[in-house]
Amino acid sequence: MNAPKRDWNERYATGDLPWDTGRHDRCLETLVSTGAVNPCRALELGCGTGSNAIWLALQGFDVSAVDLSPLAVRSGTAKAKQAGVEVRFIASDVFDADIPVDAFGFVFDRGCFHSFSDLSQRDRFVECVSRHLKSGGLWLSMMGSKDSPPRDEGPPMLSARDVMAHVEPRFEIIQLEATHFDSNQSSPPAAWACLMRKRRDQNAYT
Repeated sequence: MNAPKRDWNERYATGDLPWDTGRHDRCLETLVSTGAVNPCRALELGCGTGSNAIWLALQGFDVSAVDLSPLAVRSGTAKAKQAGVEVRFIASDVFDADIPVDAFGFVFDRGCFHSFSDLSQRDRFVECVSRHLKSGGLWLSMMGSKDSPPRDEGPPMLSARDVMAHVEPRFEIIQLEATHFDSNQSSPPAAWACLMRKRRDQNAYT
């Protein structure tokens, strides 16, 4: 990933975590509660302290969760134990994590995809998600949106065209919804909630 491991650990060590509300994501909850995705083997990339992974496990999903920061993973492991659920937390770069291929029915990331400023790394992340999903599997990604005034801080900002340029041709976009990130701030950053399905014929893209 773009930032050194020590930088992410420093953020978790100091508690400088504006993205961590301590609650699971409301767009993720809507997706599950409406039956758009049913309990299955699920993977969260960039899981932080595990709020979303733990919530998925509580809904009956079989969850693996990856984050670059060992401190975040340690916190998530403790939170899962307290919640009485099992989540397989992995401290690793998402590209090098020891997780199975073609094994998951659902992938979730909240701000992992958009964190790659290098366009080739963004494409590599899309390929990574595709590799771990089963054919026809679903991916929900929360991404910063350009549909808001310019700002100096906060999540990266992508246009709808940016999103489509990277996820095609590996994924079919089912829904691209303008929303905002869950936040403890008074003015939550604008976001895309992008639900995608892995295309069934991947041989042409590998």
